[in-house]
Amino acid sequence: MSPLTRALAAVLLAGCATVVVAQAPQSNEYDNVSRMVRAGQLDQAQAKAEQYLVGNPKDPQMRFLKGVIQQQRGQADEALATFTQLTQDYPELPEPYNNLAVIHAAQNQYDKARIALEMAVRTNPNYATAHENLGDVYARLAAQSYGKALQLDGGNTSAPAKLKAVNAMLTPPAKKVAR
Repeated sequence: MSPLTRALAAVLLAGCATVVVAQAPQSNEYDNVSRMVRAGQLDQAQAKAEQYLVGNPKDPQMRFLKGVIQQQRGQADEALATFTQLTQDYPELPEPYNNLAVIHAAQNQYDKARIALEMAVRTNPNYATAHENLGDVYARLAAQSYGKALQLDGGNTSAPAKLKAVNAMLTPPAKKVAR
């Protein structure tokens, strides 16, 4: 998994609590499913989410959690469908767009990730996570462009330094070992 993919994937659970303000009786269900996801109990979380959605099929927050579970279970196609449908049903919610971008970035589909993130920040200009993720995607796209420039013109003298700088920015720093 690339550093960008890891960084983007880290936002999955962060968005769970911000999708929709839940009513008090429902918040217990959301909290229970979120807690199971954080604990890695994905089978139980998915079963609980599915059970809840039988009676509340349009609930955006539980549908969002279902998408998070699907993504964490490696069910990218299912998660993609869940988040896409959420963006169609609730286009005002930025989090599903952000999570679509996570999936696209994991599949090295950076143009699709960019489009989804631009929609997220258009829907909520104050959504800091989406802005950061968009910057990462722009950096990844820049690296691809610099690499293509070098491929087309091996004598290019400025592209190698730019490519090196972008790649250094996208590489997470090494962890320091306590001595």
